[in-house]
Amino acid sequence: MLSYVLPLRWSTVDRAAIEDLTGYLRDLRPEADVLVVDGSPPEVFAAHARAWGDLVRHLPPDPRHRFLNGKVNGVHTGVAAARHEHVVIADDDVRHTPRTLAAIDRMLHTASLVRPQNYFDPMPWHAHWDTGRILLNRALGADYPGTLGLRRTPFLRMGGYDGDVLFENLQLIRTVSAAGGRTVHAPDVYVRRLPPTSRRFWEQRVRQAYDEFAQPLRMAAFLSVLPAAVLLSGRGRVALALGTVALAEIGRRRRRGTRVFPATAALLAPVWLLERGACAWLAVGRRVLFGGVEYAGGRISSAGRPTG
Repeated sequence: MLSYVLPLRWSTVDRAAIEDLTGYLRDLRPEADVLVVDGSPPEVFAAHARAWGDLVRHLPPDPRHRFLNGKVNGVHTGVAAARHEHVVIADDDVRHTPRTLAAIDRMLHTASLVRPQNYFDPMPWHAHWDTGRILLNRALGADYPGTLGLRRTPFLRMGGYDGDVLFENLQLIRTVSAAGGRTVHAPDVYVRRLPPTSRRFWEQRVRQAYDEFAQPLRMAAFLSVLPAAVLLSGRGRVALALGTVALAEIGRRRRRGTRVFPATAALLAPVWLLERGACAWLAVGRRVLFGGVEYAGGRISSAGRPTG
């Protein structure tokens, strides 16, 4: 048995979203001790309590945690309240199955942190587009999913992690590694993720590019994309696009990824690369002009910090 921590903060009462998440929580209940750590406003929290109070443990974030990134407040609260050593943390758009939970549970017997692999289902046009990011990450190393498995005792021993950063998943991974914990990448543990709305997709473009400040070499590479596209000859641009498609296809084929990643996503990888190149410059502008990027009604300046 493991604990499942779902931190969320919804600004309004969304009946359709509540109904969908209620069905998922009902399916989870036989598999895990589920905690929904809910940082929503009082009237929204009350609606969630009515829907989920009999299914899961529904609680507010511990007021002692006042990180700029509200999700981290929920993670710290949930892990501290967990009843089991093995804990799965997941965003509200993640949809685990008994099989994926069991796989993570097994790995946590020898690891402090497990990184499974998300995929989008269903696949609207913008999910195909954003899957290009996933495939390139898989080809070059590891993707950053919206769910992680971790062991509770090492997490509490290290005092949690810094929540005043934007790229909080990377910060957690870095902190566990710096504390001597063993992290495991599981590229063949495929966990379904619901795609955002197209409006939400566009809202996330610059914010996700801002995450790259946590990895300066990657940020430098993305900042070079637009200058390269301008300076290269026509043949050079074609070669760059074909190379990007080939690299994404390597990521798609890794660990039988063709089961969940469509070929069209690899073909769209050059489009995603151009978008990230443009948004990287916009992220630089946000940092220079405004000192950070807007997040959940506030502003965060740091994407991530080195640890150790």
